[in-house]
Amino acid sequence: MKGKSVIIFLLILALAGAGVYVAIEGISIGKYEISPVNESINLGLDLEGGVFVVLEAKTDATGDELKQKMQEAKAIIDQRVNGLGVTEPSITIEGEDRIRIELPGLKDTQEAFDMIGKTAELQFINSEDEVVVTGKNVKDSEPIYIEERITGKSVPVVSLEFDSEGANLFKEATEEAMGKPEGPERIINIVLDGETISAPVVNDVITDGSATIEGDFTIEEAGELATLIKAGALPVEMEEVQASEIGPTLGLESLDKSVYAATIGIILIFLFMLIFYRIPGLVANITLTIYILIVLFTLVSLNATLTLPGIAGLILSIGMAVDANVVIFERIKEEIRLGKSIRSSVDSGFKSALSTVIDANITTLIAGIVLFNFGTGPIKGFAVTLIIGIITSMITALVITRLLLKLFIEMKITKNTKMFGA
Repeated sequence: MKGKSVIIFLLILALAGAGVYVAIEGISIGKYEISPVNESINLGLDLEGGVFVVLEAKTDATGDELKQKMQEAKAIIDQRVNGLGVTEPSITIEGEDRIRIELPGLKDTQEAFDMIGKTAELQFINSEDEVVVTGKNVKDSEPIYIEERITGKSVPVVSLEFDSEGANLFKEATEEAMGKPEGPERIINIVLDGETISAPVVNDVITDGSATIEGDFTIEEAGELATLIKAGALPVEMEEVQASEIGPTLGLESLDKSVYAATIGIILIFLFMLIFYRIPGLVANITLTIYILIVLFTLVSLNATLTLPGIAGLILSIGMAVDANVVIFERIKEEIRLGKSIRSSVDSGFKSALSTVIDANITTLIAGIVLFNFGTGPIKGFAVTLIIGIITSMITALVITRLLLKLFIEMKITKNTKMFGA
């Protein structure tokens, strides 16, 4: 039994050590590769730098109508931003009538507005300046290759597909255009935010709601035009109410200081636990190391974005994990002072501390869930790390700490109660 406990204890210790190595250095085995945590985890706007913009809807709509318009506006902005290749953008609805857009990597707010197209309105306008179809009737648009009529070469074009209403309107517009002389009068301009993004000439009547825009496109240009057309018009006019830039240097400086502060805090916690609780303190330090690894790898696996408030939530949850261990160890000390054996004291200590630990973590967990549901931006980031940390804290404190303590007792290294903080 003693030998088995030693092996299991050392195995857990080795796994924890391997986890720390992989988290810091990463590992590569054949075609499988795990990158270091600092390279794998997504950094938020406040750490990586970039631009954030808050837009407010200018509309009289209220209730469900406003909610629907805001959801549509968010989806359209999301489609535009993602379609143009921004890395890890964050687009959220704040309150009832605002949308917050965070664009990591961008350098100025004008670049953000160019990308978002804050009041974008897509229109198809004929040679008589009449709007024949709008963006709301565009069902799909994508870059494709077709065979050129004269040369037979495969060339990129933009395909268009309208809904039933748009198909009828576009049929009428192309019929009208084909009734005019060849030349500029057959052009139907595609206009976004008052700017003509394409001016195709009608060569045939489009009866089925499917058309192609031909031009001297590269496939990238065709893809960009298709994205702009597909994104269409926002369902409501949006006005800028806040915009700000965060330099990458400031963000990285904040990250370095946060990591430095967290490292000092964790070292002090480890020393405190060792000095005041000795063997249980050593076990708690091993458990806390496992706890931190679980939280970090969970954040990476969930593709979560780490922000400064998120780091604060992580450090707070570490404090909660330490607190759970302190409550348990104090109960164990009380049981030892009553004259019970160490093994019996550990069992009784965990049993009497169980309700206190669960109550404390559940109340904090509820607060984290409320913040996640009603918070926005950095508040939500704080809530995510706090929730993950609290759940992990309960598992590690009540399961892993107890397992390691029992293994340590079964190894029969010492029966001195002072080594258990009593």
